[in-house]
Amino acid sequence: DDAKPESSRDYETVGYVISGRAELHLEGQMVLLEPGDSWTVPKGASHTYRILEAFTAVEATHPPAQVHGRDES
Repeated sequence: DDAKPESSRDYETVGYVISGRAELHLEGQMVLLEPGDSWTVPKGASHTYRILEAFTAVEATHPPAQVHGRDES
């Protein structure tokens, strides 16, 4: 299994898939992400991603994640 351990963040994340496929595991549910799909991970939500094939996406966070290194963990 290539999924990372679940985590939660103190910011909201939104994303848009440009190419590739991935699974978003969010609060016990799985969402398949494919080109043209968008997603939201609410602040504090337990989640992880499993990349199924080469994956390119755009993500934004609110409030902004740290400038250097995104997260402390």
